[in-house]
Amino acid sequence: MNIIKKTITLADGREIIIETGKLAKQADGAAEVRMGNTVLLATVVSTQEAREGVDFLPLSVDYQEKFAAAGRIPGGFLKREGRLSDYEILTSRLVDRALRPLFPSDYHAETQVMISLLSADGKVLPDALAALAASAALSVSDIPFDGPIAEVRVSQIDGKFVINPGQEENERATLDMMVAATYDNIMMVEGEMSEVSEETMLEAMQVAHEAIKQMCLVQQELTKEAGKEEKRTYDHEEKDEALKEEVKKALYDKVFEVYMRQIKNKAERSEAIKAVLEEYLEARADEEELNVALVKKYFHDVQKEAARNMVLEKGIRMDGRAFDEIRPIWCEVDYLPMPHGSAVFTRGETQALTSVTLGTKLDEQMIDSALLKDYNRFILHYNFPGFSTGEVRPNRGPGRREVGHGNLAQRALKGMLPPHEDFPYTIRIVSDILESNGSSSMATVCAGTLALMDAGVQIKAPVSGIAMGMISDAETGKHAILSDILGDEDHLGDMDFKVTGTEKGITACQMDIKIDGLSYEVLKEALEQAKAGRLHILKKMTAVIDKPRPELKPNAPQVASINIPQEYIGAVIGPGGKVVQEIQNETGATVVIEEVDSRGVVTIFAFNKDSLDQAMARVKAIVAQPEVGEVYTGKVKNIMPFGAFVEFMPGKDGLLHISEIKWERLENMDGVLEPGEEIKVKLVDIDKKTGKYRLSRKVLLPRPERKSE
Repeated sequence: MNIIKKTITLADGREIIIETGKLAKQADGAAEVRMGNTVLLATVVSTQEAREGVDFLPLSVDYQEKFAAAGRIPGGFLKREGRLSDYEILTSRLVDRALRPLFPSDYHAETQVMISLLSADGKVLPDALAALAASAALSVSDIPFDGPIAEVRVSQIDGKFVINPGQEENERATLDMMVAATYDNIMMVEGEMSEVSEETMLEAMQVAHEAIKQMCLVQQELTKEAGKEEKRTYDHEEKDEALKEEVKKALYDKVFEVYMRQIKNKAERSEAIKAVLEEYLEARADEEELNVALVKKYFHDVQKEAARNMVLEKGIRMDGRAFDEIRPIWCEVDYLPMPHGSAVFTRGETQALTSVTLGTKLDEQMIDSALLKDYNRFILHYNFPGFSTGEVRPNRGPGRREVGHGNLAQRALKGMLPPHEDFPYTIRIVSDILESNGSSSMATVCAGTLALMDAGVQIKAPVSGIAMGMISDAETGKHAILSDILGDEDHLGDMDFKVTGTEKGITACQMDIKIDGLSYEVLKEALEQAKAGRLHILKKMTAVIDKPRPELKPNAPQVASINIPQEYIGAVIGPGGKVVQEIQNETGATVVIEEVDSRGVVTIFAFNKDSLDQAMARVKAIVAQPEVGEVYTGKVKNIMPFGAFVEFMPGKDGLLHISEIKWERLENMDGVLEPGEEIKVKLVDIDKKTGKYRLSRKVLLPRPERKSE
């Protein structure tokens, strides 16, 4: 075995170890990454030839956490790892987005990257190491790749930036961001923040990049020692330079002219571009040897060049807007009658219909992964049906893109929610994209904010979001930052930079860059332009509703809570849950009992006030403390020769002695009281040693006058 081991030392002395040559040697490349007790294995395999007709890179990236890594056995019937969890999908996307732009554009071989978490102690966050492991595996393979790259988590904790903090430490972060980069350029950014400034975000990116540079240098040494500096040769594209030149010569001016018409409607613009291609193909229909697939490929290149040149040379966008202009916006809240909150947000040809549902603690999402067993009280689901872009597409559940977009919107909003102790509901937002032409995830953020305010959720501040794009020319140095990009501008451009935030600062971001050499000056320009756009959109939103409604909707569940002594938790629950189930069945309310800081917290949810009040009265009766001198309405439980036992409070029986029933002397209990009979009694004494209760009925009755002698 040719085992190669390299060590990366972070600024605080912690070490990351990369090792190759020991495991998975039949893969094209394999690398093991260790930090503390966390171990990841990344493998990469790529076929030698591309499949016929494939003109793109069929890259798949899968990150999976083995339950055994944390000493756990999976739940469920099968007791084995199944489909990837949302967290695993999101981590896979982080790696995919960092790697994909760095494969050669003409490389079309099917390529698979697999990253497995083999060991973890819960202290080191493995998602920050996944891309490093994948890049190391590619570095020791012969697969063409313009890396290496690395990805780190940068967090701002107690005012300081920390690279790859531990899990407990990261819980205090006011900025939590993943940054992926080569030695020279940042490729991908994603994270959430507590209303930070643009300057703070840029500084965090620079700190992350410095750490990444060291990791890239170590991987370059790894490549050299593994003897993989020379990559495989390949020829995956059919080329016809003469045809390429012919297509450009014949069609460039016509495509440019279509774009110069500044057609605002997406479908009309697509039809006009399509007509240019169809006219060309019809004119050459008699040429049997014409390669139509190549014509379409070269036509796409013409479209891209024409659109980009129009922006850089003419200063014109394809829909006629100024570079910093936002498309027309209209919003409406309370659109749907039955959800607890709803909103429609439309910006240009992108539209999101969003609903808010408020549930109980029993509706919380259970998270059961290898490293985390917890509950989530805020859920956001994003749906992107085919009709939103005029396509026919089977509805087979959410794909990775939908999971990723929903996660970004969720991260943008979650920091603005009220604390759980002030608002003990589970909150679910569902965003259905009804139209899409760019930045539907940002429409989800805006519509989600409006729906939360419509529902009466007392968010700290409204959040808006915007997607920024860029078109640049490396040769001339020209660039243009575009606000509120169209779908075509995203597809043909060099950057997709989504930023969300309040009036005070940024709450989340996501950036993907498709080119090399993006300077921090350009990033700063993009952030400043994004801020202006965000505030413009926020103004449009707050013109419709500027703060949360003071009350929940009438059909939303009402809630009340009460703190009880710890020793009474069992009494409220009852044997096998008998008492709490009885309360729920008889009142129709939902009762949730938790132990928090050595006390019981009983939270009651109900859909009407009577049900809420009845359930609260039942709980209060159970936990109420008997007081000597108080009068109670009790129920006779048992008749004894010496008196009766009366339940004067739920679960509390006292002795009503035969001498305390009437002022008259009773010889026996025959016919005096009946089991189940309700009577008023007074608590006259509590035995200090035994805690037994002594009741009296006669003290509540008029005392007979004494007979005169």
